[in-house]
Amino acid sequence: MSFKHISILLTALFLMAFGLPKNIQKKVDKEIKSTFNIETFSFNAKAIPQDIAKNLPSKFEENNLFKIETDSELLGYAYVAKAPSKTDEFDYLVLLDKNLVVLKAKVLIYREDYGAEIGSKRWLKQFTGKTQTDSLNYGDNIAAISGATISVRSMTKAMNDLLKSLKILHSKNIL
Repeated sequence: MSFKHISILLTALFLMAFGLPKNIQKKVDKEIKSTFNIETFSFNAKAIPQDIAKNLPSKFEENNLFKIETDSELLGYAYVAKAPSKTDEFDYLVLLDKNLVVLKAKVLIYREDYGAEIGSKRWLKQFTGKTQTDSLNYGDNIAAISGATISVRSMTKAMNDLLKSLKILHSKNIL
C-alpha cells in the first residue's frame, strides 16, 4: 500500500470515528440546508474544553456541537444529543444562529411506541426563538402532550439545560 492510500484510509477512519453516525448526519444535513437555505456548507466539531464541559448542564462531547460555516463565515451551530424517554432515549437536533438563538429543534430518532408526538413540527416550534436568557417550564410556556409526558418533560429539560450551557459558554467567550 502506498503512503497516499494509507493517508486516505486513516482520514476516512478518523472521520468515521469522530463524526455523527451516517443516518443521523444525513438528517442533520437536510435540516441545515432547509433552515439556513443553503446547499453547501462546512460542518466542523466545536471542541469545548473538558474542564468547562464537565460542569455544564448539557453534555458536550467531541462530536455533538458543530460550527456551520459557508465561505469561512459562521452561520450558526448544531447541537446533537440524546434525551431519555420512558424506556429508551431519543436523538434530537437543535440548530442555532450565530447569536445562539434557537432556529429549529428536531427529534431525529424516536424509539418508543408512544409519545412520538413530541417530534411534531407544531410542538417543537415552541423552542424556536428561545435564547440563553429564556427559562422553559412544562405546562407553563411549554405545552403538555397527552401520552407523551415523560418525553415532553425530558425534551423541555434538555432544552433548558442547553440554554443554560450556552449562557455559560457565551459568558466565557467560548461561543
